[in-house]
Amino acid sequence: MGKEMITAEQIKEKLSVPFDGGEILKSAKKWKRILQEEQSDFIDKKVAILGGSTTKHVRDTLELFLLREGVRCDFYESEYNRFWEEGVFENRALEQFSPDIIYVFTSYRNLDFDEPLERQYERYELLWEKLQQRYHCTILQNNFELPFYRLLGNQDAVLSKGDTYYVNQMNEKLYTYARNSKNFYIVDLHYLAAEFGLSRWYDLNTWYLYKYAFSLEAVPLVAWNVSRIIKAMCGKNKKGFVLDLDNTLWGGVIGEDGPDHIEIGEGTPVGEAYLEFQRYLKRHEELGIVLNICSKNDLNIALEGIQKEENLLKQDDFFQIQSNWKRKDENLKIIADKLNVSVESLVFLDDNPAEREIVNQNIPNVETPSLDSVEHYIQFVDQNHFFEVLSLSEEDQKRADMYRENKLRKQEEDKFQDYGSYLHSLQMTARIHPFQEAEWDRIFQLIQKSNQFNLTTKRYTMSDIQEMSGNSDYLTLSGRLKDKFGDNGIVSLIVAQKEENTAHIRLWVMSCRVLGRNMELAMFDALLARCRQCGINKLKGYYFPTNKNGMVRDLFQTLGFEHETGDTWCYTIPDNGQEMNEHIVIEKEEA
Repeated sequence: MGKEMITAEQIKEKLSVPFDGGEILKSAKKWKRILQEEQSDFIDKKVAILGGSTTKHVRDTLELFLLREGVRCDFYESEYNRFWEEGVFENRALEQFSPDIIYVFTSYRNLDFDEPLERQYERYELLWEKLQQRYHCTILQNNFELPFYRLLGNQDAVLSKGDTYYVNQMNEKLYTYARNSKNFYIVDLHYLAAEFGLSRWYDLNTWYLYKYAFSLEAVPLVAWNVSRIIKAMCGKNKKGFVLDLDNTLWGGVIGEDGPDHIEIGEGTPVGEAYLEFQRYLKRHEELGIVLNICSKNDLNIALEGIQKEENLLKQDDFFQIQSNWKRKDENLKIIADKLNVSVESLVFLDDNPAEREIVNQNIPNVETPSLDSVEHYIQFVDQNHFFEVLSLSEEDQKRADMYRENKLRKQEEDKFQDYGSYLHSLQMTARIHPFQEAEWDRIFQLIQKSNQFNLTTKRYTMSDIQEMSGNSDYLTLSGRLKDKFGDNGIVSLIVAQKEENTAHIRLWVMSCRVLGRNMELAMFDALLARCRQCGINKLKGYYFPTNKNGMVRDLFQTLGFEHETGDTWCYTIPDNGQEMNEHIVIEKEEA
């Protein structure tokens, strides 16, 4: 009999938490080939790993986890334990590679405890500064795990002679640097080793034989966590939860047991576990992650359960409540439509494996993590890093409010038969100006997250954004939209590169939550005005189709561009022209 074939979907399932690290290491080469053949519209990244120990298996497993997310990587690996020399001194091979991301893969093994702490930290800071100056890319840096022994026993973390003290102080310096730096992220080896267990983390045999800093069993866990950061950089984060009710948010079946007999709250161990899970979800809501319900229940019965006093999550915490007898995959699509997001950007939490399987069969890219018993729910969800945070802005924390404001806008739209009258009723105002330093984080986020209104799918790094902001060869526009229901924040960006009398539109993205509101017209008017000021009389636009950006296929034609060839469109800028935007008032800013 021949070997049993494995499909790409089965591989993706095996690359989900909880996974079998040994199977991943053994099957990496075969799984890589299958995943690469499965799709064509990958996001391509160049990743350089500067290693303080052996990095081969880290690279192999990281590559698999990223392929699962639709990110295809080309890798550069430093010579063994030459991370500092290759990063600090001139390195033609690395320069020719031109990395998008540099991962400094160091560990406890790379610390010299005889060297003064400040001096050793300064060597790392010099490394990061040299990498930024030369390569203008994102840097990922491992922090340091605890040592496998404590020379001073329980005082090892207290007294300055202790290695534990040294590690903790060094990590604090790394965290301070990360808080004050753009494009620099910590890979939390310290937490991972604690989660994994130090006694399992260290395998001294593999260290002495092969110079692996920690056990091969732990390698996929580290690679998984690194992949979560890169996935977030590529705009692959999820945007919301869709939650079942019975045995997911509370214990019991409300349709059979009634609201008085479902388990939630401090009264029982099971009730406490569900309450803590609700508290965990509530904290996501505070970070801007939107919560929704998808339950097979009569709506009135579902609401009786939600309104039960012991619930921490109340009706107002949920953007959409779809409680009916439809298939759950159908309800997920309704929720996504009302949120104006892709259904793949939602995470479906349901204790029933049959319901999860139905959703998987009909919407393959929706994440449906296993939930076996309530005391493990938080761990199962949390280890998946669905919402990996790179930075946390005030706008992020208001995102759930923005979804609610959009709901009010939809209700307002339903009052009007004429769409233009509806737009006018919103009383929209916009600020459109060049990229500003205070907005760099949000600009970076929007570039990474935008998939549907994204003409070129270019993913600029933070270093790119900083460089273009002060470069006269580029025209940059950032657009913020407000209306009577609230502030949508920065919702659209344009980057155009000047070449003589022509500006090439290298990037044009817009948030899905303001589609159909004339903001694209306001941005185009602003771009034309900037071009006239610079003596530019021609625009070149580019549309590179993907599976997700079909909605902007005809944008250039609608704006009056002429199709030139292939992916290229051309527009001759008139000396004076009537503005296309009719419904948004543009706020004038002081020069």
